[in-house]
Amino acid sequence: MAVPLPAGCSYAIIDARATPYHRPVRGVGGARFIQGLLHGLRTGTVPGASADTEVTVVANTADDWWIHGLKVCPDLDTVMYTLGDGIDVERGWGRRDETWSAKSELEAYGVEPTWFGLGDRDIATHLVRTQMLEAGFTLSQVTEALCRRWQPGVRLLPMTDDRVETHVAVADADTPSGRRVVHFQEYWVRLRAAVPAEAVVVVGQDAAVPAPGVLEAITGADLVVLPPSNPVVSVGTILGVPGIRDAVRSTPAPVVGLSPIVGGTHVHGMAAQMLTSIGVEVGAGAVGTHYGARSSGGVLDAWLVDERDAGQVASLRAAGLRAAAVPLMMDGPDATAAMAAAAVTLAAGDTP
Repeated sequence: MAVPLPAGCSYAIIDARATPYHRPVRGVGGARFIQGLLHGLRTGTVPGASADTEVTVVANTADDWWIHGLKVCPDLDTVMYTLGDGIDVERGWGRRDETWSAKSELEAYGVEPTWFGLGDRDIATHLVRTQMLEAGFTLSQVTEALCRRWQPGVRLLPMTDDRVETHVAVADADTPSGRRVVHFQEYWVRLRAAVPAEAVVVVGQDAAVPAPGVLEAITGADLVVLPPSNPVVSVGTILGVPGIRDAVRSTPAPVVGLSPIVGGTHVHGMAAQMLTSIGVEVGAGAVGTHYGARSSGGVLDAWLVDERDAGQVASLRAAGLRAAAVPLMMDGPDATAAMAAAAVTLAAGDTP
């Protein structure tokens, strides 16, 4: 039996990416994990917690970019739409029942980039965000305002109000250096992460400041969770904002993570490409040791891997991490809630 968390406990979730192009009922991703966690809290599946447990999500904003004069925040919007029941389940991103007339008209005018499309319904969110930002509101304030419509059931915070952008270096024989740097969205959407990533550069990260409430949510939580998101361009970019990694290291709460690598590869997305770009082996155990144990200067107390990676549990424990293997495929809300329950159990010091 797991050690119960305090009554009225709070969780801090570091990152919430949902991987585009995933199948509707199977896969990995932060937003889907949070959806399953909330289901587990409502149904009593998660030990030591209840439906009134406060959940704060710190979302990656380094994927954000400006297009057609609009500020687009893919991860923030994916959480809002997913938890607010507006997501297109088949795609895993964007609005349900979307139409694409504006995209078609822009293409007819020859306006680039044509490889990144904004749906007609989705554009409304970006228009509101852009207008509020230009009026002087911060991204945190804008996100709070947008969430009043969607009622996601969590407190959603951007990692920072400052502009931070992820860029990826890829090979290009036509340039003097032999490589070129593209925005993360171009690497992911246009190139489909089909070419090797030679380096990841997060512009503006060193000068960024955590958004209001982020550090307090981490240091004041009863449990901190790193969901099965990309360890380089999702969780990694958040931890790279000055002050956030230190907050995770110093919080009195246990810190537990779930592996995005299952059976030696990612289920969907580009974790394998990103890990390779920073010289980390594509393996559940390798990602756990990449994050590291807090007892050795890392950010984790416990690391959950898939049952197919059970052979790596012993080495993780030798590295100072509490570790266990359970099914980590999110085949619907019940399976995802069971993952969340296993993470809480492991964080509390028991074996799930």
